[in-house]
Amino acid sequence: MTATYLALLRGINVGGKNLVSMAALKRLLEDLGFADVSTYIASGNVILESDRSADEIQAEIERALPSAFKLDAELIKVLVLSSDQLEAIVRKKPEGFGEQPGVYHSDAIFLMGIDAAEAMAVFQPREGVDRVWPSDGVIYSQRLSAERTRSRLGKALSTPLYKSMTVRSWQTTLTLLDLLRARRSD
Repeated sequence: MTATYLALLRGINVGGKNLVSMAALKRLLEDLGFADVSTYIASGNVILESDRSADEIQAEIERALPSAFKLDAELIKVLVLSSDQLEAIVRKKPEGFGEQPGVYHSDAIFLMGIDAAEAMAVFQPREGVDRVWPSDGVIYSQRLSAERTRSRLGKALSTPLYKSMTVRSWQTTLTLLDLLRARRSD
């Protein structure tokens, strides 16, 4: 049975490294047999359809990327989520999270092969600036926009454990969910 998935690619098009055009990525994934492939912004967000499992999709994309593009393969990792999984992440957000974009920068930090308890060890929120909440497969991170230069989020993202995480702004996360819902209603 064919299902729709969201693939989050970690480590491409970040800081001028591991550059991958979304058109070339789309072609690669279509050549791998995935259907109805679309990308959203150039930071590695892909919606696709497949009759394969999420684990099979992840392994195939991770295997294909370094051979198709000139990439530092150590930085590359893929997380594949079903519509229901992304729906649950959005539904379980902390109360008020992401609802004041003019005041706070809010991010979903998706976990890749680690659990929230393990990931939380690298976060040391600064009182009055940062807040983080663990959940299934994600850390919700919020920092006061006016104080973002004092945020400790960067410290967490510079640790070796960060290789098992990928960050999306809350607005991007919501847009990706809307795109998945639109596919469901077609």
